Amino acid sequence: MRFDIPLLTEQIRAGDRRALARAITLVESGRDDHRSLALDLLDQLGTDRQALRIGLSGTPGVGKSTFIETFGLMLTARGLRVAVLAVDPSSARSGGSILGDKTRMEHLSRDPAAFIRPSPSQTQLGGVARRTRDAVRLCEAAGFDVVLIETVGVGQSETVVAQMADLFVLLLAPAGGDELQGVKRGIMEMADMILVNKADGELKPQAMRTCADYAGALRLLRKRPQDMEGYPLAMTVSALDSTGLQTAWDRMETLAHWRQETGIFASTRADQARHWFTEDLRAEVMALLTRDPDLRARMTTLEDAVARGEMTPAVAARAALAPLRGA
Repeated sequence: MRFDIPLLTEQIRAGDRRALARAITLVESGRDDHRSLALDLLDQLGTDRQALRIGLSGTPGVGKSTFIETFGLMLTARGLRVAVLAVDPSSARSGGSILGDKTRMEHLSRDPAAFIRPSPSQTQLGGVARRTRDAVRLCEAAGFDVVLIETVGVGQSETVVAQMADLFVLLLAPAGGDELQGVKRGIMEMADMILVNKADGELKPQAMRTCADYAGALRLLRKRPQDMEGYPLAMTVSALDSTGLQTAWDRMETLAHWRQETGIFASTRADQARHWFTEDLRAEVMALLTRDPDLRARMTTLEDAVARGEMTPAVAARAALAPLRGA
């Protein structure tokens, strides 16, 4: 696949969805030549356009895809353009992934104001593909107003999504005390909103009780500088009959506007940029170690020494980096 970067830049800024899809393929590529082109593209697009980035995580079976489709259709009906970056888990053995979110969001995928891109997690921590944040920037450059970043599962590692989102929403199902205990404190501390889904039919009373339990748990957490009065909050929604979705969006907008007015929005994005600079630097160092034949051979020798118990991992790691330090 050939990439004309100036043309691709023009097409993306014009909102061409096919060009956007090609650009995301480019930034997700592991080829060195493609990475250089991707960096050139991102540089030409700049950062003058911004969308509201909403990270969404949830327990398996909570109905994330149904929620995102119903929520997304509600937003497009309000005249907003919505991009969904749905990250599917990659196999640790084969590297493959199902990438089924687009088929599960059949109606939203046909909406001309929406864009859905399933991406493999590529075994990255938290199920967030390494280049997902670059895909977010591409969606912003294409003029989307809201970018939903769906991550895999729920757990301590899922907090990585908070490093690329303006708001972090935790979607949970009606549950009892044992299930509540299963939700890690770390991800609870990252959440701006907890939405208890499936608050309809026979599950509605249980959903109300679950919401009350989480609301109580949130009140016990230490207040964060980025929290306005009344946040983080827990509320019930139903993706099946759309109950509570409008209220949830109003609450998201209220918090986002408050953070923009107080400067928290901009400072958070600056902190996130610093974080990803460090992460990219680590990735580039590892890439350098594996690309250079001499360094790669040195790493193999050191790995074997560690496996035989002749060196500790920490000492071997320092020895592997010695050539880079000039030692």
